[in-house]
Amino acid sequence: MDSLLNLSDLAKHFSDEDKARELLEEMRWGQNGAVCPRCGGADPYKLTPKATSKKPGRKGLYKCKACRKQFTATVGTIFEDSHIPLSKWMLAIHLIAASKKGMSAHQLHRMLGITYKSAWFMAHRLRYCMTQEPIASKLKGIVEADETYIGGRRKTGKKGFNRDGKTPVVALVERGGRVRAMVMPKVQAHQIKAHILANVEQDVRLMTDESPLYTGIGRELASHETVKHSIKEYVRGDVHTNTVEGFFSLLKRGITGIYHHVGEGHVHRYVDEFAFRYDTRKMSDAERAELTVQGAAGKRLTYKQPARVGTA
Repeated sequence: MDSLLNLSDLAKHFSDEDKARELLEEMRWGQNGAVCPRCGGADPYKLTPKATSKKPGRKGLYKCKACRKQFTATVGTIFEDSHIPLSKWMLAIHLIAASKKGMSAHQLHRMLGITYKSAWFMAHRLRYCMTQEPIASKLKGIVEADETYIGGRRKTGKKGFNRDGKTPVVALVERGGRVRAMVMPKVQAHQIKAHILANVEQDVRLMTDESPLYTGIGRELASHETVKHSIKEYVRGDVHTNTVEGFFSLLKRGITGIYHHVGEGHVHRYVDEFAFRYDTRKMSDAERAELTVQGAAGKRLTYKQPARVGTA
């Protein structure tokens, strides 16, 4: 799979729909073969037109022996009912999975030869596939927590920075491991506390800055250590928040340098994209693309769901 999934091979070998569909089937179902998306039946059979039939038949069509329903690899995924050819979907998946800071809809629109509106919607569908699912195990070891603000205009007034129009994002980063990032409508201590307790083990060493948002969380965990940025203390031994700030730096550089602006109603999609890329940073581009396709199962996204079209 890895040797096939580079841009040169994709452009050469998967420029027709038959090969693109075969690739999608392999990426979604693996070596074990098709699985019914409706009942989970793992023993479907492929439908082929009879030799005497005048109709060509639908390619890639399966029928489940258990529920007797017909399906293809696109049923129950973001690809279902899409008018964009699968070959272009496969190229888009690779491009977004291989782009370390993301790829704008304008870039996809130019590279794939589709309309900007289609490229924008395609990119949001793929970000939907990257949505962080509930983790099977909580974050362990040393976990850093911090908050930041995305979008809007940052103005300095008498009371300091005015964050009106910005979207708050809270992140927990397990050193050397995973990240859990989410958009919060309003950053309050009790909301952050609930987010931390839902995502970390009780015996973690939690590290934050001296913000009052984290006051009191130490009573719920084994350890809570802080650095005082107000007195220019950023590292004290192994106590720091540099890892989570590094994640925020990647997120902000991507939004500023690639997307330039994101609508408030879509920030959570971009946060999911960068969290997914952070969690899979040790994977190859092929593995990341395959994981994106597997994340498409059970997800649909219609034009009515997004709040508004941004410029990204």
